[in-house]
Amino acid sequence: MPVLAVAVAVAGAGFGFFMTPNNRTMLSAAPMARSGGAGGMQATARLTGQTLGTTLVAIAFQLGGGPKLALAAGVGFALAAAGFSMMRGRLK
Repeated sequence: MPVLAVAVAVAGAGFGFFMTPNNRTMLSAAPMARSGGAGGMQATARLTGQTLGTTLVAIAFQLGGGPKLALAAGVGFALAAAGFSMMRGRLK
């Protein structure tokens, strides 16, 4: 159990260090007149991701793979997101 607590603490800290600058960058990139829409889109994207993630974990547990399948899916999605992020920089 202590290992899980440390892992959750590290993940939470990483999430916290990422979200604040990411939110600031996204909202400051939008024109002032569209800042409300940008904030709404950001909240919608965040909630959609949370909902899909929770749904996929539930499906992984129902399929019998449990935590291993859920973590493997999480790693796959994280790698895909990293790949898309790296492609975005090259397309400019």
